[in-house]
Amino acid sequence: MDIAIQNIENLDARRINRLRSPKRGGSSDIDSQEYLEELGVNIQTNTQPIKFAENINEHIHRWAPYVQGFSAAFVQSQFDKYSGVYDNPVVLDPFAGCGTVLVQSKINGFKSYGTELNPLLHFIANAKLQNWDLSPSYLKRVYNSIPKDKHFPSPAFLKSDKQFNKGVLRNLEKLKGGIECLPERTEKQKKAKDLIRVAFSSILIECSNLKRSPCLGYCEKKVYDSAPFVLLDRKINQIIEDLKLINTDYSDFIDIESYVFLVNSMAFEHENKFDIVITSPPYMNGMDYVINYKIEMAWLGFAEKQINLKSLKNDMVVCDNVSKSLIRKFSDDKQKYTNEWIENIKADIAFGIERRGSYRRMDMPNIVHKYFDDMFRVMSKVYTAMNDGGRFILVVGDSLIADVYVPTDLLIARIGQDIGLHIEAIEKARERRSGQIRSYKLRETIITLKKE
Repeated sequence: MDIAIQNIENLDARRINRLRSPKRGGSSDIDSQEYLEELGVNIQTNTQPIKFAENINEHIHRWAPYVQGFSAAFVQSQFDKYSGVYDNPVVLDPFAGCGTVLVQSKINGFKSYGTELNPLLHFIANAKLQNWDLSPSYLKRVYNSIPKDKHFPSPAFLKSDKQFNKGVLRNLEKLKGGIECLPERTEKQKKAKDLIRVAFSSILIECSNLKRSPCLGYCEKKVYDSAPFVLLDRKINQIIEDLKLINTDYSDFIDIESYVFLVNSMAFEHENKFDIVITSPPYMNGMDYVINYKIEMAWLGFAEKQINLKSLKNDMVVCDNVSKSLIRKFSDDKQKYTNEWIENIKADIAFGIERRGSYRRMDMPNIVHKYFDDMFRVMSKVYTAMNDGGRFILVVGDSLIADVYVPTDLLIARIGQDIGLHIEAIEKARERRSGQIRSYKLRETIITLKKE
């Protein structure tokens, strides 16, 4: 008998559930088979570097970190793959994030558009796209002109004293005060100020007592009082170097149309038609994409109260930290998308929760259902905006919830079929581990759907 199970009476309920889980040592490769057979497709292994961490040294992409995004190298691999199919594709990312797809599109000289509901990410993405014509020397002059004697109070609703050491916090407030004093009467001044604000947002977690890996949480690390100045200098110098590169290597593409709309992709009616859609939607897991960026959102003025974060969260593709009233309202909706896979998974999750006796969200079956309804709404809007022969490429991971396997990737592929797309390929890019049962093997998948 497992020693851990022998001593089970000494463990808390969460660990007991892990040890008793029927999914210990399991694999999504096994649990996917019945779904794959019904879809009539196979998963091909195509291992590749897909995580945003690969962007840390990539020009322009490195201006602001985004842990949940994918790599510029992956986006480029898709452009290269279809270079003989589309001469000059128009590109869309319905979950634009910090703009990886659009920046890489612009580097290739392609028109590109995105939708993003998080105002912080919307701001960062457009700052990466709209400021290629700014002179590096002008940005340096503006940065050097920031007054050092101004003070801007830290966001009142955050626990700033806990999140930052006292000296670090004082210097952040000085930097923020100086940045806010910069003029923005002309377009040129506004562009410089926007890039400095992006740089400021990108250093906040690094000089805090927090880490994002991938969820935001406290950690032990030594941060010197001067860290905000040192880190901001380094980031501004990176941006200046990249602007120099743009002026030499990408000067022909400076005016290529690239823009991210601050809208809800579940409801937005696209005016453009697209040949390639590349995106990585939120995963069906415990990631709270709003709370994960609350520090930057608050410091840049995109959230002034906790209620602002809650309201934004309720409008996004659902996570398991939304309000219970939102899920109750959804459960009463008679018009929601469903299929027998979803209904069976909901029933299995409800049984799994009952077997455990408790769970972080007792309404988890309906949260899972809302996730796929939300994705159906987004994908339907994208479908109507695709040109015939266009491709919709999604990177997504599957999930394990209350000991129930949720084939998120295959369900999204099925949604694609339901709205009229053809499943061209499903590829396993890398292996992952379940946060609930670490011995259970999950995957991250590339789904390619085609409008024929």
